[in-house]
Amino acid sequence: MRFEERAEGDYRIYAGALEALSGDGYIAAVVVNRTRGAVPGSREAYRDEKLAGGHRWETADAALLYAIARGREIVRTESRRLAS
Repeated sequence: MRFEERAEGDYRIYAGALEALSGDGYIAAVVVNRTRGAVPGSREAYRDEKLAGGHRWETADAALLYAIARGREIVRTESRRLAS
């Protein structure tokens, strides 16, 4: 398992590369929390624990890069929906 977090505007992206149950690769996961304007503190705005339908990446790095990119895309393209 590998995790990474990034700030993206009013949001914090938590990305993960989780070992597949069958042991053949890694599954990408992402959680986006709104950090500003949320009362009290941050609140979860988006979660997907099996990005790309549970696609398995060969390496943890590849899964993690995809999860980060997907989290950034969610923040940039769906910020109106996330803000509500």
